[in-house]
Amino acid sequence: MNTNDFDGNPGPERRGEERAIDKGGLQKKWDKIDQRLRAELGEELFASWFARMEPEEVVGTKLVVSLPTRFLQNWVRTHYYDRLLKIVDTVYGDIDTVSVKVRARGVPVRTTSQAQAAAFDQPPSSNSTGNNGRDRVGSPGVLRDGGAPDDRGSTLDHNFTFETFISGPSNSLAYSAARRVSDTAPGLPVSFNPLYLHANAGLGKTHLLHAISWRIRQIHPSRKVLYLTAERFMYHFLGALKARDVLPFKDYFQSVDVLLIDDFQFLQGKSMQQEFCHTFNSLVDMKRQVIVAADLPPAQLESIDGRMRSRLAGGLVVDVQAPDLDLRRRILRTRLDGALTKDASISISDEVLEFVANRITGGGRELEGALNRIIASQIHVRAPLTVDQAALALRDLVRTTDIQRIKIDDILKVVGRHYNVPKADLLSPRRARSIVRPRQIGMYLAKTLTTRSLPEIGRRFGGRDHSTVLHAVRKIEELMQADEKLSREVTMLVRLLEQQ
Repeated sequence: MNTNDFDGNPGPERRGEERAIDKGGLQKKWDKIDQRLRAELGEELFASWFARMEPEEVVGTKLVVSLPTRFLQNWVRTHYYDRLLKIVDTVYGDIDTVSVKVRARGVPVRTTSQAQAAAFDQPPSSNSTGNNGRDRVGSPGVLRDGGAPDDRGSTLDHNFTFETFISGPSNSLAYSAARRVSDTAPGLPVSFNPLYLHANAGLGKTHLLHAISWRIRQIHPSRKVLYLTAERFMYHFLGALKARDVLPFKDYFQSVDVLLIDDFQFLQGKSMQQEFCHTFNSLVDMKRQVIVAADLPPAQLESIDGRMRSRLAGGLVVDVQAPDLDLRRRILRTRLDGALTKDASISISDEVLEFVANRITGGGRELEGALNRIIASQIHVRAPLTVDQAALALRDLVRTTDIQRIKIDDILKVVGRHYNVPKADLLSPRRARSIVRPRQIGMYLAKTLTTRSLPEIGRRFGGRDHSTVLHAVRKIEELMQADEKLSREVTMLVRLLEQQ
């Protein structure tokens, strides 16, 4: 008989049996903790943060648990530690500490969805072959350690740098803020978080976001920088949902040091916005830099949750205005000099450049498009263009730009003066025919001559619903087809507005 069965030092078989019993008891108690977490948090939150938590051991009055990623570890510690400790203590009775660690990665057998998710989570190999690897090197959107590219981000334009950005009074604050967040050294407090840039299309928002990405890559190559559009963010999130595992998605997007989101106004869907809100809050809480660009200020992002709009407005919000005449001149001169380095036969006079600067009042994109039109016309005729020839070449561009400059306040003033209706009556709830028809015409003009959305037009016309604006637009369109006099009146009002 083995004396180890009777003395105080059990043999190897007994020690193994005791360990198995302890592990089983640990799991039984953890199952109770799981049930309480599900009941308190709900299935969705539990699945996001606790479904992959596992018990490891109990050491004295400390319970050790593990999670598969550092992001989950940080999130649970920051947001759920007190609640987790309270539930654990209720189940055990003598636990006063919960240690949350990241467990070592093994090589488990994976399901198909897990394999897809893991493939999403892994960076591309530096020696990968094929077109995808070659394309990534040419135009990275994600700048990882050492500046190596990844394909999760959107394409960066090598021409969009701070050196090629032309600054003036209309964009100097945005330029200065972008330089400051780019030059902040790792470890130092971020200056503006988030930095929110908004402007109409073509005024340089995307240029500045690309410039920030390239600048950080140049001076802080160890920082992980991710630039992508809202559409790209949604694409990756849908891919993670399809793989039925969003944790690699969360882990990757929460691991970047600098996140830049462009065209934020296109972020749609409740689940998309919730996911971005989690990402945004986590990065800001961890003092990581977030830069957002959109066509509208935060308060006017009607499709975005109110709490998210509030968080965006809590940083530095910068409105990038259209360039003034002097800045338009400098943009055109710089673009022309760049074209001349490629083709010395181009001949554009100063008078033509001045004409373009005065007539095209949009942003750099419109100016560059107008200059390209002038250059193409000059090459076609093989002689310097006159101002009249330049005007003919730009006739459609000039009209579009003029329309974009019309403001709703101008429409209210012109319509009120023409129909002898005070602005206060146009904005009032009064339903008299002498007021309703001019009000509907004003809404129609606002829809056709400005880039404002229906809800915004409704707010500017006395806080009306967007459906009221839509009804007014359709009503005036129908009346103009049947009433020639009304059609002439509306055409005359358009001309008056274009001449403002």
